Amino acid sequence: MIPPAALPAGPAAEDRTDQNDPAVRAAQEDRLRAVWQPPSGLFLRWTDVNNNRVGVWYTLTAFGFVLFAGVLALIMRTQLAVPENDLVSANSFNQLFTLHGSMMMFLFAVPMFEAVSIILLPQLLGARDLPFPRLSAFGYWSFLIGGVFVSGSIFFDAAPDGGWFMYPPLTTRTDLSGLGADIWMLGLSFIEVSSVAAAVELIVGVLKCRPPGMRLNLMPLYAWYILVVAVMILFAFPPLIAGDLLFEMERLLGWPFFDAAKGGDPLLWQHLFWIFGHPEVYIVFLPSIALFAMLIPTFAQRHLLGYPWIVLAAVGTAFLSFGLWVHHMFATGLPKISLAFFSAASEAVAIPTGVQVFAFIATLWAGKVKWSTPLLYAVGSLAIFTIGGLTGVMVAVAPFDWQAHDTYFIVAHLHYVLIGGTLLPLFGGLYYYWPLITGKRLSDRLGRTAFWILFTGANLAFFPMHFSGLDGMPRRVFTYPAELGIGGLNLASTIGAYLFASGVALICLDLARSPWRQKAPRNPWNAGTLEWLAHPEDENWGIRSVPLIESRYPIWDQPGFVEKVDQGRFFLPDAEEGRRETIITSVIDARPIAVARLGTPSVVPMITAVALGSVFILTTYHLYTVALVGAVATLACVLYWLWTGTAEIPEKREKPIGHGLTVPLYLSGPSAPGWWAMFITMLADATAFSGLVFGYYFFWTVHPEFPPAALPDPGVQWPMIALGLTAVSWALTIGAREVHARGQVAATRLMLALGIAATLASIPAGLAGPWLAGMDPAQHSYPAIVWTLAIWTVAHAGVGAICQSYTLARSLAGRMTPEYDAEIRNISVFLHFLLFTALVTYATIGLFPEASA
Repeated sequence: MIPPAALPAGPAAEDRTDQNDPAVRAAQEDRLRAVWQPPSGLFLRWTDVNNNRVGVWYTLTAFGFVLFAGVLALIMRTQLAVPENDLVSANSFNQLFTLHGSMMMFLFAVPMFEAVSIILLPQLLGARDLPFPRLSAFGYWSFLIGGVFVSGSIFFDAAPDGGWFMYPPLTTRTDLSGLGADIWMLGLSFIEVSSVAAAVELIVGVLKCRPPGMRLNLMPLYAWYILVVAVMILFAFPPLIAGDLLFEMERLLGWPFFDAAKGGDPLLWQHLFWIFGHPEVYIVFLPSIALFAMLIPTFAQRHLLGYPWIVLAAVGTAFLSFGLWVHHMFATGLPKISLAFFSAASEAVAIPTGVQVFAFIATLWAGKVKWSTPLLYAVGSLAIFTIGGLTGVMVAVAPFDWQAHDTYFIVAHLHYVLIGGTLLPLFGGLYYYWPLITGKRLSDRLGRTAFWILFTGANLAFFPMHFSGLDGMPRRVFTYPAELGIGGLNLASTIGAYLFASGVALICLDLARSPWRQKAPRNPWNAGTLEWLAHPEDENWGIRSVPLIESRYPIWDQPGFVEKVDQGRFFLPDAEEGRRETIITSVIDARPIAVARLGTPSVVPMITAVALGSVFILTTYHLYTVALVGAVATLACVLYWLWTGTAEIPEKREKPIGHGLTVPLYLSGPSAPGWWAMFITMLADATAFSGLVFGYYFFWTVHPEFPPAALPDPGVQWPMIALGLTAVSWALTIGAREVHARGQVAATRLMLALGIAATLASIPAGLAGPWLAGMDPAQHSYPAIVWTLAIWTVAHAGVGAICQSYTLARSLAGRMTPEYDAEIRNISVFLHFLLFTALVTYATIGLFPEASA
């Protein structure tokens, strides 16, 4: 690692005499252009993994899905415009509102923020790209395939119809719900994979790809918000994945996790779903606040006030959001102590939200405000969000929630929050960042007209719903009697919905006219953050050189900053070896520690996504044999991807990056992006596992006798043997890592081979307990959850054996040496989590019945 004294500081660091020669600069630019020039041909462009290009595809696809979801909403509002309408049938209406809600939450809100972040983060961080561009491409293709599969189901009358929350038992009973429930569950599970992949990319990008000098307290607030939200995804999405697994095992195999007649409980699904569902609201809201944090200082022309308080408020919002999921379940008969706790937590989350909003208001108050179209959207969206927040405080009070639950009052609250907290801010960000992405400005006249149409339409559509809900109109009904007296309110809501849609259409028109407009000047808003280093005529390699950062607003505060970046007077101004590269820095203080070689255009991420998608899609139609072939193909693609595209031994140990600094071309262990990616992925995996363990202990709390005395249990012997074998495998792998670092390659290979044998032996041992005891998972929830935990653990043991075998193969092939040892250090992280999983599983199923007897 570079010692502190070696990092240049101040103006002296920017003296680069070689950059005074125009011929030198031109040669460097030619090499950069050759490396980053997009491939020719439409298909090759699809396979390019440049994060900027992938982010644009991502954004356009998510925008297409939201337009489709909006059309579904208009059909619903047309059906409800007058009492006793028969435009669509009850079944079609159920499909419409289920698919509308699912698309808005899973195919628009989260993917859109991830897409925008994939575009903006490299530029905000002064990086050439994020660390895993191929992973971003894989996430995009997974999102596209899963989204088309789910949304396209409505054209075949096979769309899910159980609500975007899919509550059992109506959705788990195959006689009450058709194929749509499987399409929803497996299709969206596939999409959740892409969300977690994007979260890994964003977290590692923020932590490891910042420019030199950009300490954590100098990061743009957008990067802070994205870091917080990506971490939230790691802990919010996996419990839903665990719930999806239980859901599909009940539907496909008859394992009764939610069947009360066999010891299951439908409330388990509600807990797992809302542990995801309520943080999801803040996952889609905080990125919008992040956009405000970027554009408000620009239009106030001053630094944002209260920077540390805003960061703490964002972290506090994220923390509190995980402690109030039960306020969606106040009407389920929970104990009063639970109601009081979760009601208080629901009220408390307003505090950090208020801190952020008031910091923005104070910044505008203290600055010289330049009113613009983006700022208009920001202020208007805060006004709408505040109304949604006020009604949120109302429904956080349990007695009021009992009255308003499942009425159109909740529909109004939800849409005020989502339109004010997600949709309008994104439109504001669109008008703000469009010159950055395309070099063209959108029309202020059309933008302002669209805003007032949207603002009026949103309030006309959703404000009357508060009153129709209080008058007794329930949610999710396809018609209503005239005697209820709410026909006028519903007609007003329908008119407002069409007005809102016309505002969206006007924005689409503005976007369509953009290519024919003149080029915008560079940094047209006079912003102070790094992303505005981009020039309308920029090449695909982004910024000319990676800058040294001394301020939160370097364009404003560092003299001659833009010119010095453009002249290559900072770091990594060249592509000397003809490779796509960016600088890797330390987590806390952003000191340069290595140069990372980035992925180049490849078809492998797309093929891997297609193979994995086939597993989910074919399972939906019960084509298990072909799905198994898809799983094998997925494994082959992943292994090929890793073998050819990661942990490459460089042609030289280190390279100069400018200013007298020389850094390695290879990293392993906790300083490497790959190690962080493995650690973050395993955190998500462990969170999903905790959802399954939660299910076991949930059944124990709700049943007077659990495990039931009449049912067999797996005993102690076989679980403890399986745990012991896993511990032996872990010890051998960690030992192999240590002796390998000392140069003892032969001993490393022997220990890895023994570790593989121990891991494989743990698989039958882990299944032997419930198998030999004759536990029937279709009989009761107890054997079902025991089998689920055992299968989860042995499946991870199988993955562990593959990881160990892969590492052994890399060593035998000469692709892993004591100096270049990323593989064994990365799989050590997996083995740590495998041991944790085995310890919890086998202690739970083997010892807990004995302890409770």
